Amino acid sequence: MSNPRIYLASPHMCGKEMQYIQQAFDTNWIAPLGGNVTGFEEAMEKYTSYEYALALSSGTAALHLALKLCGVKSGDKVFCQSLTFSASCNPIIYENATPVFIDSEQTTWNMDPDALIKAIQEYGIPQALIAVDLYGTPCQSHRIAEICKEYHIAFIEDAAEALGSTMNGQHVGTIADYAVLSFNGNKIITTSGGGALLVHRKEEKEKALFWATQAREKKPWYEHKELGYNYRLSNICAGIGRGQLSALEDRVQKKREILTRYKEGFEEIKEISIKKEEEGARANNWLSTILISDDSSISPMDIVNRLEEENIEARPIWKPMNIQPFYKNYPFVQIASTPVCERIFNRGVCLPSDTKMTDEQQKRIIKLIEDMF
Repeated sequence: MSNPRIYLASPHMCGKEMQYIQQAFDTNWIAPLGGNVTGFEEAMEKYTSYEYALALSSGTAALHLALKLCGVKSGDKVFCQSLTFSASCNPIIYENATPVFIDSEQTTWNMDPDALIKAIQEYGIPQALIAVDLYGTPCQSHRIAEICKEYHIAFIEDAAEALGSTMNGQHVGTIADYAVLSFNGNKIITTSGGGALLVHRKEEKEKALFWATQAREKKPWYEHKELGYNYRLSNICAGIGRGQLSALEDRVQKKREILTRYKEGFEEIKEISIKKEEEGARANNWLSTILISDDSSISPMDIVNRLEEENIEARPIWKPMNIQPFYKNYPFVQIASTPVCERIFNRGVCLPSDTKMTDEQQKRIIKLIEDMF
């Protein structure tokens, strides 16, 4: 094709990564130890104002360790947002617990606090709860935290897509008991693959670190009294993260500008709506999304396929867990007669949100979609 590929979201190097990678080679700290890991954790703590950060191999690993810190075990219930990527709930199954999926609210597309209360009434108090900041939009964390405090539920905020997002000046996840970040290749900053667990207490970080390094006891030989995991981030990948973190605020600004241009480009199309930012929120807008009205003859896949014809990547909204083949038989709680999460999936589209995308490329995308309507 003559037109270069426009991606949904791809890695965007800032130029500072190589100095940290070279440092790892120069000191021969290639394995999951070294100054980059420590430096990346300290930089993450400073940026988020979280007390302790633990650099791990993925956001999924971080969520798994968070559930273990919550004491989740076989037979326990864990409430989880239904409209999310499967990594938000897969670790529940790792621990042989039972997920109970919660529907979304219309505004943020995140966990509906009213549906959460209904779930408690119907299924009892869970061992833990996982709320997601979908596509970088902050969930109603303050209200969810109040509910969790009232019922003594451990609150995990899955901020994998939301690094750089804030609510009332606080970084997302800071009022939860635990927060999870992802640095996968498509995230707002990347370590190629990687994640982080944020905790409030030193002993929690130490316990999570113990599990993440094969649960090796302090003996001169390898001795294990608990099941451990190989979850630590490598020193090289952490070096990429240190360089990437220096450009994070620029990336957030760029993502927000991308969404603003989509809003302005589609304001005359009545069939397209874009969710509004809640008062006090600053979303990182990791992915720009639109919702097509139910009465429109245009479907999300019509847009995805039309853009693909022009070598442009777009995709549908995450398919909710309550209608995923693997998870469809687990409990699901809704308030609306028609599940909100299913309507968003059926009528939503994720548009190209790559921070390397030029203004002219985005204008072309907007024109292609305009012409369809």
